[in-house]
Amino acid sequence: MVVLFLVAVAAVAIAVDVVLGLAYLWSSTGLVLPKGTAPGTLSLLKFVPKELYLGGAAVTAGIIFVVSIISVAKLADGGSAVAEMIGARRVAPDTRDPLERRLRNVVEEMAIASGVRVPGVYVMDGESGINAFAAGWDVSNSVVAVTRGTLETLTRDELQGVIGHEFSHILNGDMRLNIRLIGVLAGIVFIGSIGEFLMRSVRGSRSRNTGGIFLVGLAIFVIGYIGLFFARLIKAAVSRQREFLADASSVQFTRNPDGIAGALDQIRSASAFIANRYAEEMSHMFFGQSLKLWLGGLFDTHPPIDERIRRVRPGFQPSAYRGRRAAAAPPPAAGAEPAFGRAAGLAGAAAEAAPAAGRRGADLGTKWGRSAGESARLVGSAESAKLDYAAGLLASLPAALREAVRHEEGACAAIVALLLAPKEDVLQQQTEALEAAGLGETASRARGIAPLTRPLGAAYRLPLVDLALPAVKTASADRKQALLRAIEAAIHADRRVSLHEFVVLTLVREQLAAKRRPGTGENRRIVQLEAEALTLLGLVARAGVRPEPGGEGERRFQAALAAGAREMGLEKAGTAAPASLTIEAAAKALEALRELAPLQKAILIKGLFVAVTADGTIRVAEAELMRMIGAVLDCPLPPLLEAVDPATLAA
Repeated sequence: MVVLFLVAVAAVAIAVDVVLGLAYLWSSTGLVLPKGTAPGTLSLLKFVPKELYLGGAAVTAGIIFVVSIISVAKLADGGSAVAEMIGARRVAPDTRDPLERRLRNVVEEMAIASGVRVPGVYVMDGESGINAFAAGWDVSNSVVAVTRGTLETLTRDELQGVIGHEFSHILNGDMRLNIRLIGVLAGIVFIGSIGEFLMRSVRGSRSRNTGGIFLVGLAIFVIGYIGLFFARLIKAAVSRQREFLADASSVQFTRNPDGIAGALDQIRSASAFIANRYAEEMSHMFFGQSLKLWLGGLFDTHPPIDERIRRVRPGFQPSAYRGRRAAAAPPPAAGAEPAFGRAAGLAGAAAEAAPAAGRRGADLGTKWGRSAGESARLVGSAESAKLDYAAGLLASLPAALREAVRHEEGACAAIVALLLAPKEDVLQQQTEALEAAGLGETASRARGIAPLTRPLGAAYRLPLVDLALPAVKTASADRKQALLRAIEAAIHADRRVSLHEFVVLTLVREQLAAKRRPGTGENRRIVQLEAEALTLLGLVARAGVRPEPGGEGERRFQAALAAGAREMGLEKAGTAAPASLTIEAAAKALEALRELAPLQKAILIKGLFVAVTADGTIRVAEAELMRMIGAVLDCPLPPLLEAVDPATLAA
C-alpha cells in the first residue's frame, strides 16, 4: 500500500508538472530556442525552468499530504465519525423497532462472545441495498452499521453471518487501516477538486486568459482521475484478501456457513450498491461491492460473489437454499425475539437455576490445559462455542434487567448495583456514602435494581457492564462523572477494594475516559515498562493464590510471579512482589502498559496467563481480571470458562 501510494503521489506530481510546463509555454511570448531544436511539445518542455517543475512537484506533494492529514484528523472520533459521514443513524439501546432490536441482540451476542465492548449500532436508513461495515480506531470504540435493506431482506441467520464478517474486521485490526485509507486517499483525489474549481471560476468571464485557465483546470481535473485510478487500485489490493479472511472467520464464529452464503446469495439476486456520495471513499469498508466500476476485475474492492460463496460453502445450491430459506419476517413484537440463536435450551436451564446457585461460584473454575502461547492466541479469537455460551448467558438474564440497561439511568444504576454488598450493614454504609456524595437518587435506583443483580453469578458481571456501557456512553459528561463518583463511593465505603470492584471501576473508567489521539504510543517495550509490568503481574499472581497456612500460599504466589516474569523476559528484574500493591498503582501500571507495541502486548499477555494458571486452573475471578486487562490493553479476550454453565457461576 505504501509503495502504491508513493507511486500515486509521484504520478500526480509529474502530471501536474506537465500541465504547468504547458501553461508556461502557452503564456510565453518571447521564448527563444537553441538552433537545431527538434519541434514537438516534449522537446519544448525541456526548456521550461527547472524551478517551476521542482516548485510544482513540492506544492503538489504538500497538498496531498496536508489534505490527507486533515482528513485523518476529521476522523479522529473513529467509527462514529465514519458512520455520521455516510449519514447513518445511531440505533438507541432501547429501540422499539423489532428489526433494530434483532440487530442489537445479534451484535450483543457476538460482542460478549469475543470479549469486545458492545459496538455502537447504526442503520443507513436511505440505503435499500444489502450492505454493512465496521469502523473504529480500536476494538473498544468500534461501530457496526447496516443498511435498511439488510434489516428488511435478511433472515436472522444471514444477518448473523454478516455481523460475524464485520466482527472479523474488528478483531483482526482491519478497521484502523480502513479509516487511514479514507484519509490518506483523500489527498490523492483532492487535486481533481482543484481543477474543477478552476473551471467553475472562469464561467461567465470575458478575460483573454479565460481559455487558458479553463484548459489548465480541465487538465488538473483529468489528473484527479489519475489519483482516483491509484486510489481504487490501492483499495482493491488491500481489501480483497481481507474479505476472504472475514468470510472464513464468520463461518468459524457462527458455525453456520449457510448464514453468510445465504446473505451473499441475496446480494447476487438483489444489490449491494450504496447511493451515498461517500460510497467511493468507503468502498473498501463495506461487506459487499458498493460501486459498479469499469474494469471491475482490476478495481473491485471485493472478490466475486460466486468465489466468496464457493470458499465458505462448497457445493452451495442457490435454488435449493432459496426454497428452504425462512422468510425475513420481523419478530412478532418489539424486543420479543426469543431464544438468542441456538442456545435456547441452555438459556432456559440457566434462567431457572441462577437464583438458587448461591455463593459457591466465586471459586469455581476449570482446568487450564493451554500453553502460554495458546492462551495468548485467544486474543481476538472467535469460536462458535463461545457464541453459544454468550447467547445462553444473555438469555438467562432477567428480562427486567435487560430492559433497564437499555436506558441511561437504568444502565448507570445497574453498574452501581453490581457493587452493592449483600450484607445489610455494609449496604447501609454504601448508601450513606452515596448520599454524602450527593448521589442519593443513584443510590435509590441501584438499590431498586440490586434484587435483580444479586442472584447473578460472577460470570455475568462483565457482560452486564458491557450491555450497560452503550447507554452510558450516550450520557452527558456530567452524568458520566457522576457514575464514576458513585462507583468510587460504593467501593470505598467499607475501606477495602475487592478484585471484582477493581475490575468494574477500571473498565468503566477506561471506557468513559477521553480517548487518545489515534496512532499515539504503542511503540514501547516491556523492558522499558518493567516496574509497571511487574506490578500488574503481581496483581494477577496474587489473584490466583488463596491464603493457606504455613506460608504455602506465599510460596505459590512467588512461584507464579517468577514464572510470569520469566515468560516476559524479566527474570533478571527479580521476582519479589511489588512493595505496595494498591488500586491506584495497578490502575497506573495498566494505563502505562497501553503504550506497549502490539507484539510486546502479546508477550505481556502470555506472562500474565502463566502466572494466573500456575496451579493448572483458572477461577471465575481470575478470568474476569484477565478479560478486563485485555479490554484496557485493546487485546479482547473471549469468555475463558465457556464450558461452565453460567447458572453455576454465582458470586
